[in-house]
Amino acid sequence: MDGKVELLIIDPQNDFCDLPAAWRPTDPVTGAAIAPALPVAGAHQDMMRLARFIAAGASRISGITLTLDSHQRIDVAHPTFWRRADGGAVAPFTPITAAQVRAGEVQPRDDAALPRVLGYLDELERLGRYTLMVWPVHCEIGSWGHNVHPAVKAAAESWQESALRNVNYVAKGANPWTEHYSAVLAEVPDPDDPATRLNAALLDRIDQADRIVVAGQASSHCVRATVEHIAQYLPSGRIDKLILLADCMSPVAGFEDAGRAFLDAISKRGAVVCSSEELLARRA
Repeated sequence: MDGKVELLIIDPQNDFCDLPAAWRPTDPVTGAAIAPALPVAGAHQDMMRLARFIAAGASRISGITLTLDSHQRIDVAHPTFWRRADGGAVAPFTPITAAQVRAGEVQPRDDAALPRVLGYLDELERLGRYTLMVWPVHCEIGSWGHNVHPAVKAAAESWQESALRNVNYVAKGANPWTEHYSAVLAEVPDPDDPATRLNAALLDRIDQADRIVVAGQASSHCVRATVEHIAQYLPSGRIDKLILLADCMSPVAGFEDAGRAFLDAISKRGAVVCSSEELLARRA
């Protein structure tokens, strides 16, 4: 791991981590234990390994970029946005198509949103990357779930103090009208919102590194989408700069095949897929 190394950490947030009970706080308003909204099986241990990687490789890491999934409560990919034909709630993990909306099976709770939503779904389906998925409300701005996993946060803080550099934080997902898995580009960019368009500044910055080491959650979704866009838009075109830490990412349950297929496909295009320990042992 010689040369200039940029560590790109995708969405290492509490809501995505299957945190043990001892790592979860109590809501001071309700007195109830707070649980992650969208925990990925294995993510807690992924983040513990990532924290150890940062600590062990601190002197060899030139920069850290950390992305934050950052959502509004009312969002096109949240149940709060939708209702069924009978007025009932749309459950999390429900896919929604334009045809279902046109048939009246599901509708926006705000009737005025219908034309815009149909335009979004039509374009999303034309692009063919993902079907709209209704996720639990997660990574809500200002919430505990939006915060960085504590071990990763502590390791990043130590790195900042030793390197005398700040972590570069990149927020994504605040626009409620489009999904934004990738830190590089929203699924359907909003022409009125520059934050949903291609993040050329991010691409230019990480492309200055000799190695771009990628970790985070989840390998089936936000890691996958971000890396696919990096491979497509990195100015140098150097996919061989990418190193994915396979033991520091996991797929969403039910999407294991998508996670495996992504890692296989990106390695065939020239990226390196290895464990954090294997990378620490490398000298080039």
